[in-house]
Amino acid sequence: MGYTTPTIIQTKCIPLILDGKDIVGQSKTGSGKTAAFGLPLLNKMIEGGPVQAIILTPTRELCVQVADALRDFSKFAKISIASVYGGAGFEPQVDAIKRAQVVVGTPGRTLDHLRRNSLKLGHVNFVVLDEADKMLEMGFIEDVEEILRYTQKNRQTVLFSATMPSQITNIVNRYQKDPIKVKGDLMVDRSKLKQIYYNIRPHQKFSLLVHLLKQDPENVSLIFCGTRRESDIVAKNLKANGIKATAIHGGLTQNKRLMALDLLKKDKISALVATDVAARGLDIKNVTHVYNYDLPKTSEEYIHRIGRTARAGENGNAVTLLCERDYENFGRIESDRSLHIKKEDAPEVEKAIFNRSIPNDNRGGSRSSHQRRGSFRGGRSNGNRSGGSRPRSNSSGRIGGRGQGSPSSQNTRRGGQRYSNSGSRNSNNFGRNNSNNRN
Repeated sequence: MGYTTPTIIQTKCIPLILDGKDIVGQSKTGSGKTAAFGLPLLNKMIEGGPVQAIILTPTRELCVQVADALRDFSKFAKISIASVYGGAGFEPQVDAIKRAQVVVGTPGRTLDHLRRNSLKLGHVNFVVLDEADKMLEMGFIEDVEEILRYTQKNRQTVLFSATMPSQITNIVNRYQKDPIKVKGDLMVDRSKLKQIYYNIRPHQKFSLLVHLLKQDPENVSLIFCGTRRESDIVAKNLKANGIKATAIHGGLTQNKRLMALDLLKKDKISALVATDVAARGLDIKNVTHVYNYDLPKTSEEYIHRIGRTARAGENGNAVTLLCERDYENFGRIESDRSLHIKKEDAPEVEKAIFNRSIPNDNRGGSRSSHQRRGSFRGGRSNGNRSGGSRPRSNSSGRIGGRGQGSPSSQNTRRGGQRYSNSGSRNSNNFGRNNSNNRN
């Protein structure tokens, strides 16, 4: 498969797992975590026996990806892997479980099989909780705990979590035996990843994105939006501007989500517009650019997003399109001293076609973050009002990128506390500017 040298997390985890230890692992996206637990897990399986291992993942995509990787690893062994997740037929999964030694599943569908007695975990002696903090965030932790109660107490339990909130710590304390903490490379490789941001007005954001994507159509880009609806809107408008793009989020059927990933892998599209469902664990190779169209709330989520590029020793670019309403989130991200995000002046760009209306059958059930905040109203082409401010353009129809006011040059006030640029790292302090628009 082309593996020559183990990654840090593989070097640390594989001997411990082979030795039967419970571990709590932390590592960045793309660090080789699946092989870190998958190879020693498969080494412990009895060929042709009953289900002996269960791997729980937060999303359907990650479930499919992990199962496919294990099938590749066990190509020359008589080990069968079943993947169980919602949005797919139940009976074919029942048949797959009957032949399986390893089951990879999402918590909800796994619990369905347990309750219907189509899955039995009495012989399971190996459990993996992959992306445990994401399962907590998605509301699956109670399901996870119920599933664990179906397994034998002397099992080996491996847990991976990028962060360790209290509820994950409680699971570690209740369900693991003297776990060993293992950390891989958690930092972003600054030598390979260029991180920049443009401080712009809301009406400039989409036009700037189109401009950047068209600079090199051979690039492979991931564009992160805050909601399902916004992902659909951005993807639709990118296509209207001649960019091969599609959306992926939790509101799509499983087939459509897998189809979107397949289109990217086969170079049928150059841009995937995603919610954070794509930030965790998905095997999307050769991503050259990550765009934060909407900002995440924490530095941890920012790191997960930008971890999709600059992988396997390749260079990558992380570009943040920063508007005033994101200053507070960006301030939290910038407080992480491992991150160095440089400001660049936005170029003058042509106004792009933009229409906020989308067909009802494409909506993901979540309102746009812009709509909730009252900006980008109606379906006008990037000339939508944003809290009363109008886009400024010159006679050539270009949107100017300079002189918009950098967050580092503003004194802002939030909750009675004054923020200024004095004494701040990189002279950047971000709060809400109450004297201007509230978007």
